[in-house]
Amino acid sequence: MARDEERVARAQQEPIVGGLPDVPGIGAAMRLTPGLGVHLRGLADEVLVNDFPGATLRRDQREILATAVSAANDCFFCMDSHGAFVAALLEKDGAHELMPLIDTAKAGSSDGFDPKMQALLHIARTVRRDALALSDADVNAAHDAGATDADVQLAVLIASAFSMYNRLVDGFRARTAPTTEAYRTRAAEIAENGYSAPSQSASAPTPGPTAAPSPATTPA
Repeated sequence: MARDEERVARAQQEPIVGGLPDVPGIGAAMRLTPGLGVHLRGLADEVLVNDFPGATLRRDQREILATAVSAANDCFFCMDSHGAFVAALLEKDGAHELMPLIDTAKAGSSDGFDPKMQALLHIARTVRRDALALSDADVNAAHDAGATDADVQLAVLIASAFSMYNRLVDGFRARTAPTTEAYRTRAAEIAENGYSAPSQSASAPTPGPTAAPSPATTPA
C-alpha cells in the first residue's frame, strides 16, 4: 500500500484548532454549520456523481482524479477515502483488473491509464500545482486523446474542489486513519447513493465528503 509510514505519522497528529466537531476528516468542516455540510456534500455530488453534460468520464474515473489530486496535496484522508470509493465503484462494475490503478494514482504516476486519462490526470495535477501553468497544449493533448471539453472542465473542477477539501482537512489537522480499511463501509454506500444521501450504516457512518464517524468507532 502506498506511503504507509507517512499515513501512520499523519494519523498521530491532533487537531490544531479548538472547537471542531469531534469527527475525523472533512466531517470536521462539514459539521461546523449545517450549511457547510449541505454545500460541501453537494459540491462532491456535482463534480463526482451527477450527470455532467457532454462528459464521457465514468464515476470511477472522476474519483481517480480526486484521489490523484489529494495524493499530490499529501492529504491522506481524502486520497484514501476516495481511493476506497474508486475501489467500491470498480467492484460494483466487476472491473477488478483496474484496481492496481488506485495505488498508481496515489503514487503520483499515470502509468497504465489509457491516453485520455493520462492527459486528464496531467491537467488535474497541473491545476492543483499552478492553475496558470495549464496550457493550450495540455488541453489539445486531452482532446487528441479523446477527451471532450466537458471532460477537461471536470478535471479542472475536481482539481480545484479537492484542493479546497484537502486544505480544509489538513488545515484543521482533522484526524485521519492509520490504514485504508476505515473507509470500506461508507465507500459501498457512496458507490450506490452518492454523497448527500444519509448513511445507512448501523453504527456511526464512515468518512468521505459526508458525515463522518467518531474516533471511537471508525478512525479517520
